[in-house]
Amino acid sequence: MSEHDYNVLFLCNHNAARSIMAEAILNASGRGRFHAYSGGCHPTSAPHPMALELLERLDIPTTGLRSKSWDEFATPDAPQMDFIFTVCDRAAGETCPVWPGAPMTIHWGIPDPKAAEGTEAERRLAFSDAYRMLNNRISLYLNLPISSLDEMSLRHKLEEIGATPDHD
Repeated sequence: MSEHDYNVLFLCNHNAARSIMAEAILNASGRGRFHAYSGGCHPTSAPHPMALELLERLDIPTTGLRSKSWDEFATPDAPQMDFIFTVCDRAAGETCPVWPGAPMTIHWGIPDPKAAEGTEAERRLAFSDAYRMLNNRISLYLNLPISSLDEMSLRHKLEEIGATPDHD
């Protein structure tokens, strides 16, 4: 792949927590080389409050974050994506739109923090865990020499990142 700014789309069914956090993390840490977006096949009306609170507590900008349909990114006038990452298992199993430009699509499954049960502290911990996993994978992604890898090698490296253990 050639060296340029990369457009990245993170997908999750509801576009409320994991994909929203991934969008914010990559936009904050992508050093201007990456432009992240997120969407879902069945978006909620708004991002999950615990996801937004966590990002704000970590000084990651949340301005403009919203739950949106992935259909916004399948139109001819949408930004052309270079990479698409599904971060939930259900979105990975959905029939996705045909993406303009045929971006590389990789699955990076992360447990759903919205599904966590228990006390408020336990639920907040689930969001922190999801954030940590996403941040670790995105950090590895940012350090790849993307422009010097052929497509097969790059796909392999991205799949390895997606298989990164969920613990430190």
